[in-house]
Parts: sequence; structure tokens; C-alpha cells
Amino acid sequence: MITEKGSSVQEFVKGFHGKVILPTNDGYDEVRRVFNGMIDRRPALIARCVNTHDVVRSVRFARDHDMLVSVRGGGHSVAGHGVCDGGLMIDLSLMKGVEVDAKNRVAKAGPGVRLGEFIVEAEKYGLVSPTGTVSDTGLAGLTLGGGYGYLSGKYGLALDNLLSAEVVTADGRVLIASADEHPDLYWALRGGSGNFGVVTSFELKLHPVTQVLGGMLIHPFERAGEVLRFYREVAASAPDELTTYAALATTPDGHQAVAIMPCYCGPIEEGERMLAPIRVFGPPIADLIRPMRYSEMNTLVDAANPPGMQNYWKGNLLRELSDGIIDALVEHAARVPSPRSVILIDQLHGAARRVAPSEAAFAHRNTPHGVMTMSMWEDPADAEANIAWTRGLSAAIEPFAGGTVYVNGAYEQQPFAAYGANYDRLVEIKTAYDPTNFFRHNQNIRPKAQAA
Repeated sequence: MITEKGSSVQEFVKGFHGKVILPTNDGYDEVRRVFNGMIDRRPALIARCVNTHDVVRSVRFARDHDMLVSVRGGGHSVAGHGVCDGGLMIDLSLMKGVEVDAKNRVAKAGPGVRLGEFIVEAEKYGLVSPTGTVSDTGLAGLTLGGGYGYLSGKYGLALDNLLSAEVVTADGRVLIASADEHPDLYWALRGGSGNFGVVTSFELKLHPVTQVLGGMLIHPFERAGEVLRFYREVAASAPDELTTYAALATTPDGHQAVAIMPCYCGPIEEGERMLAPIRVFGPPIADLIRPMRYSEMNTLVDAANPPGMQNYWKGNLLRELSDGIIDALVEHAARVPSPRSVILIDQLHGAARRVAPSEAAFAHRNTPHGVMTMSMWEDPADAEANIAWTRGLSAAIEPFAGGTVYVNGAYEQQPFAAYGANYDRLVEIKTAYDPTNFFRHNQNIRPKAQAA
């Protein structure tokens, strides 16, 4: 208990550059809050770090007092991994620095940076790095877990663009992980999520992109099956420059709809030619496609993902988008209990699929699509109906899926489902860098002694 080691806490606070917050302090409830409104955990201490020194002190303090640790970057983990009950919450949200080396096309970013913030800084130089699709998402968690997004076909996943990382390990050391230094740790960080340490700096590769041709094509829900089959054809033939998403959702005026969201990152004129047949199919009831900056493309679905909602997600990675899966998606979408919920179909192709599954911890390179069922609602009393619907949809498509999940969307699934064929190697590296499983409040990879 905090009261039993008050003097230790006082010593910890004295040497801390940021701010240490106790449950009795002002702002405690605000800082412990994360994206998912279902998560209501109360850490014994919150360490609001401003530099690597603070992170090292936090890790050592937690080890000395045998405290559970959670690590918060953007706080966007739907499972709420950024906050724990009764332990030490290492809050990195104030570590927001972004430095762009335009000549070498490299950016360094702190672990508290959100995607929108990172993109805006890189775009000042006509450069971008692949990110996810919601600007409020944290760069840290997205990159360590994978990083699907609108540029994946051309430039790979976010983790494929990670050049190096500064890491605070479970014993309080500060290491650089790259292809040349601690390459085993570098391999594990790219898809192993938060299992191996606290990343305090990310070095990411940048690419020249000044504009994309993208947006949304909205079709009536009555044609959902036909639209999703057409989407499957579009995705199967898409060049690297074209990444497409599809979604079943409810529009702001209360009507269910199906949408196709393309993003073309090559020459705009070529993109217009490439997207022309996609735009005339149907035709759609709304065509919102136009040239825009990547930073704007990255905000298109922000309004559908507001923080503070009740969230329960299930993800299934697919070896194919079969008719059986499409039929199951449409049937379940027709009886969705909340108008806030979204069924998202993503795409993995091009550069992201040409990386060998063994090249990084992210193993699921042979799954061209994933279905993310993002169940969202406002009233906590509606939890039972929404969770049951989400589980039912996941179970309905599981026979058609590969039994694998995307770690950044994993909620209750077993770790091996998230890490696939690379799980055993991840256990070896976990054992080397975190033999006591100090970092365990995550989609956990247990070290050898505990795994046995």
C-alpha cells in the first residue's frame, strides 16, 4: 500500500522530472482515464514522465516495491493496457517531441505522440510514414503491434518503417534496438507489443507524399452483400499505391450503410483513372473522394471513434474474404444493437505482404483481410447486449478465418493467436530481456519459467 511506503514515494517524487500523481491528488481521475470508457481502473501511483530518466526511475521504483506496471502511450488500447489497478501507471503522454531529418527522410518521435500530431510534423517537409486510420491513436502502441493503414500497400506497416528504438528494459537499462544493436530485441519490438520494455523514442522511415486521392463511397445497406463482393475484387487487383477499406456502419442520420474507403498515394491523375470504375459502381449514394493531404485522410473516421464510449472489440484475420464471411457480416450488421458500432474490413497487400513472416515479430503476412468488429455504445447498462452481439459475430466468421488475431485489436484472445508462428521465438527473447515477466499488463508473452 502507498501508506506503508510513503517515505519511498517521497524519495521517488524528489528525483522525478515530471509529475507523480496519487489517488488523492487533483487530476487523478482525468489522467487515469483511457480511450475505452469500459475501463475504470485505479492505479496506486501515476508517473507522468517527461524524459527517459523518469521512465528509468519509474521502472526501478516499481521493481523495488514489487508493483504491477502498466504503460500508457496514447491510451487508445481497447483492452485498456495503459492503466492498471493498484500498481504504477507509467504515463508517457507528455513525451511528445517530433524531430524530422528531411535530408535523410527519418523522424524521431516520443512515445506520447498521437498519429495526427506526428503526420502534421512530417508533412511540413512533404514526407509521411505509414500510420493507422484514426488520428487520436498513439504512435507507440500502433507501431509496436503492427500498424495497418492507408499507405500499407506502398510502404508497409508502421512497424516495417521502424529503424530503431530507445528502450528501457525491465532491469532499468537503456538500450538502442536496431538491425545493428540488439537485433533480437529489435525483431521482437516489431509486433511483440509492450512485452519487452518501455520504448522512449521511435526512429521511423519517411516517404515523399504530398497528396493522396481518397475519401469514402457510401452505398445503401440493402446492397451490402453486392458491394462487399465488389470490394473483394477491387482489393484483389489493387496496385501497391491503392489501399482500400470497407465498413458496415450507421450514418449520422440513422440509416445503415456500407462504405468503401480507398486511398491512392501515387500521382493524382493516375489515381483518378484507377478509381474511376470504383466510383461508378452502384452507383453510390455519396461520393466523397477527392485529392487531400494524408493528414486529412487520417481524420476521416475520427468522428466514428470518439474517446470515452463503451467499447468491446473482436478481431479476426482472414485468409480470404469468402462469400460465407460476407453473408455472416451482413446478417449480423442488420441486427446491430448500437448505431455507434462499426464492422471494419481492412486490407494487407503489396509491400506489407512482401515481408517474410519471420522477418519481424508480426507473423500474419498471409492474411489479406481482417475484420474488426468495433462495438461501441453509450450506456453501460447496454453492455450485455452489445458484447453478446460482438462475440456472436466473431464466432460466426471464425470457421472461415484462420484462428489468428491482430494484437492491437485483441480483446480476451489468447496470446498465441496474436503472435502466431513467431510465438516460441518471442518467448525466448522475453526470457532474455524480462525473465520475471515484469511487463505483463499487456497481450502477454510469458517467459520460459512461467510459460511452462
